[in-house]
Amino acid sequence: MIEENLNNQDRFLKTVKEAIKASPGGYRKNREELFSRLSQSTIDSRLKKIQNRTRADQLKLLDLLMEQAEPINLRVMPVKNLQSASESIKELILDKNPEWGTVKKVAAWKHPLIDKLSLGDALAKYDIPVYQSELKSTDDLPAGKQMIREQIFESFVGITAADFCIAQTASLVMKSHPNQARAVSLVPSIHVAVIELNQIIENLGEFYFLQKWDPIQKKEGLTNCMTLISGPSKTGDIELIMVHGAHGPCELHLFVITGET
Repeated sequence: MIEENLNNQDRFLKTVKEAIKASPGGYRKNREELFSRLSQSTIDSRLKKIQNRTRADQLKLLDLLMEQAEPINLRVMPVKNLQSASESIKELILDKNPEWGTVKKVAAWKHPLIDKLSLGDALAKYDIPVYQSELKSTDDLPAGKQMIREQIFESFVGITAADFCIAQTASLVMKSHPNQARAVSLVPSIHVAVIELNQIIENLGEFYFLQKWDPIQKKEGLTNCMTLISGPSKTGDIELIMVHGAHGPCELHLFVITGET
C-alpha cells in the first residue's frame, strides 16, 4: 500500500508492526530480538543525558508539558518552592466546593514531598482535615485499611506525588508504594499532584530506558502496579460528548516545584 492511501486504522497497524518488528505474515519476532543490546558506553551516555539536564533543558520540558497538557485539561502550575506550592494548594482547596455535601475533607499520600507541604497545619485553622493514607505498625491491618478507604471516600480532594511526569504525553507515572493508596488519585473529584522540576522526562522511551538501565529504577522494578494518568477522567461514550469525571476525578491540577529563588 502507498502511504498516502492508508486509512487511520491501516496506518496505526503499520506503526505497531514496525515497532514490534513483525514479519510480513504478521508474526512477531522473538522477544529477545525486539531490543537491541546496548554497549555500556551508550547506556552511560544516555543516562548522563537524562539525569544531568541543564536547568534550561528542564524548563524546555516544562514548556512542552504545559503545551501538551492544555488540550487534555491537565492544569499545570509552576511554583517556586514548597511554601508557594503549599499556599497555592491551600487556596485551591478553599476555593473549590465538594461535589456532594458541604463538608471539606482532604486525603493525601504519606510521601516525603507531600509531608513537607505541611497541609494539615495550613488547613487546620479552616477545620479541614487532611487524612494520610498511612498504615501504622500499631494498626490492625483490616481495620486500618477500611479506615483509610472510608477517609478517601469522604474526601473531595486527593493529593499525591508521582515518580515521573512524561512531557510529550502530559502523563503522570505513579508506581505502587506502601502508604500511597491508588484510590487517593482515583476517588476524590479533584486530584492534586505535586512534583519537582527534575522529575519531568521527555517521553516514554526515556521512561522505559530508565526502568531497564538506571540502577535505582532497575532495583525497584515496575512494582505490583504502575499507573499512567493523562489529565482528568474523561469519556465520550454518550452521544460522543466529552464528559469529565465519569470514571474518576473531574479535575487534575499538577504543581511543579521549579526551585527558583
